[in-house]
Amino acid sequence: MTDDPPPNPALLPAGLRDLLPPDAETEASAVEALMDVFAAHGYQRVKPPLLEFEDGLLTGSGAAVADQIFRLMDPDTRRMMGLRADMTPQVARIATTRLGGDPRPLRLSYAGQCLRVSGGQLAPDRQVAQAGIELIGHDSPAADAEMVLVGAEALAAVGLRRLSFDLLLPSLVPALLDDAGVAPGRRRELAHALDRKDAASVSAHGGTLAGTLTDLLMAAGPADGALAALRAAKLPEAARAMAARLEAVVAAIRAVAPGLKLTVDPVEFRGLRYHTGVCMTVYAPGRHEELGRGGRYVCGESEPATGLTLYPDAVLRAAPARSARPRVYLPLAEAGHGAALRARGFATVAALADPPSADPPSADPPPADPPPAGHSHEAEARRLRCTHVFTGGLLAELTE
Repeated sequence: MTDDPPPNPALLPAGLRDLLPPDAETEASAVEALMDVFAAHGYQRVKPPLLEFEDGLLTGSGAAVADQIFRLMDPDTRRMMGLRADMTPQVARIATTRLGGDPRPLRLSYAGQCLRVSGGQLAPDRQVAQAGIELIGHDSPAADAEMVLVGAEALAAVGLRRLSFDLLLPSLVPALLDDAGVAPGRRRELAHALDRKDAASVSAHGGTLAGTLTDLLMAAGPADGALAALRAAKLPEAARAMAARLEAVVAAIRAVAPGLKLTVDPVEFRGLRYHTGVCMTVYAPGRHEELGRGGRYVCGESEPATGLTLYPDAVLRAAPARSARPRVYLPLAEAGHGAALRARGFATVAALADPPSADPPSADPPPADPPPAGHSHEAEARRLRCTHVFTGGLLAELTE
């Protein structure tokens, strides 16, 4: 019988990974580019803790992600705590408590890491980066449109200018079903059919709503066509008000960014469990992975709010490659030039000792382990993965 070999120390749990150079720096710079745009639009940054008491984490919109939260007991208070799976509920808590007396509308931004019990099929990672904005205390089409417009500008800052914002009304189908008095069992069948975009099943299970739901299902696509279908549909008063609000949001977006691609899916509601009004999901053309999502919700007990969360990992996969900061090897004799080089945007890699000479003085005995021929500052720069070397007062780029 032999002992099992010890596990590889680099092995991590499923859905978790190390981010290595230069990718970690690239992600950090992309997040800051997003946050700079948010700040320029008046969104002030907050930093909630990674871990907090479970009852606070799960209030309001937090209840929608309760099944994704890792839980543990606080050894100090003996109360249950949770690791956040989403930052929006934490920002809502801050807005209603510590910033409850601040003037509205309140504009807040955030960036950080979240941990989830399980990943999805398209995004299996369980540690997820988020960067987003929340506009709290105002309910208007202009506020909804601001989420799309600021989000588009932030994504443009990382090189994503061809975008598609899918506008959704997750409360529309429930309003139609409520008005028609559809029984719970048939509601589940219809929800499943709508989720699969199965027009035949929608027609079979829709009853008196079959025609309306089928028309709306088939209307999903460019905003103009979908809005026309909504205007033509026979909708009860509550659903009609939702459709009118969506149309006003589209008009507000187009007034500022007429070239932005907008699509509408009137019957999509998957994964938007705490949203109450116009919502949005953002994609890059040709990619099925969401770059972000958001929409209208209730902050605290009754305060209107809307927000948008971007996913930096997905954003970087869709965006043009970002160049890492160039690295300059700085020999000991050139240390005085470091500040000027850093001011020009270079990273300086300072020598801690001069590299050995390839031609040691003949008076001394040869070293026991002589350096390779041609060893120099340039060779040391290459060994340390620098892109440039600074010698003799001159900056030189290292070619392949």
